[in-house]
Amino acid sequence: MRDLLEAVAAGEVSPSEAEARLAGYATGDAGRFDAARETRRGVPEAILGDGKTPEEAAALAETAVETTGRAILTRTDDDQRRAVREQLADDHPDAEVTVHDRANVVVAHAADFEPPDLDATVGVVTAGTSDAIPAGEAAVLAEEMGATVERTDDVGVAALTRIVDQLDRLRGADVLVVAAGREGALPTVVAGLVNTPVIGLPVSTGYGYGGDGEAALLGMLQSCSVLSVVNVDAGFVAGAQAGLVARAIDAAVGDESRLE
Repeated sequence: MRDLLEAVAAGEVSPSEAEARLAGYATGDAGRFDAARETRRGVPEAILGDGKTPEEAAALAETAVETTGRAILTRTDDDQRRAVREQLADDHPDAEVTVHDRANVVVAHAADFEPPDLDATVGVVTAGTSDAIPAGEAAVLAEEMGATVERTDDVGVAALTRIVDQLDRLRGADVLVVAAGREGALPTVVAGLVNTPVIGLPVSTGYGYGGDGEAALLGMLQSCSVLSVVNVDAGFVAGAQAGLVARAIDAAVGDESRLE
């Protein structure tokens, strides 16, 4: 602890970073940021944009960069994205800010941030263009956890030839996130054709009876092929689960290399 206090006194470590190291989280006017989640759980903390003012989102992003070197914000709107850019431009001008417009995700890396790098591939598959938002969220999260992400889009079951044409590509992935709305059939089909873990991501497309992702979720839960299922539009969770699988595969590959 003395070393940490001396680093704070010398200006080498900020009070926010020191607090995060000691308590596991940092507290600001906008709330608490779980700076230890990635160390504890293997999944980086993300800031949910829903329900937050632009100022709150920006303040938490600044805290995230300050304490972990990275900020991930999900479900953001234009005002929040603008506020995050402005806040980081003032407080961390060397930070690299990337806006994933279609996924509504913002990622910021401090200049000295070293991203993880896993020897594993996550395939992110969509049934249609309407599934792009939660699928994009999953892809960003898996990438931020260090996996190589390969996208396969618009291969829904309305024309099975579209998915059959992509089977070799899908079978080459270590884990798949498959997003679908409507009746949610695509993950079931894919899981019956590949020797790869499949995570079903139901999407709130569709309308009428069973709309808003309800039929998609129930269809995936009732699948007769083997797959895991997350909640409706839960792209972050799907990406995190895929990232954890990718980490386990990377560790196994590393163990095999050391034994050779």
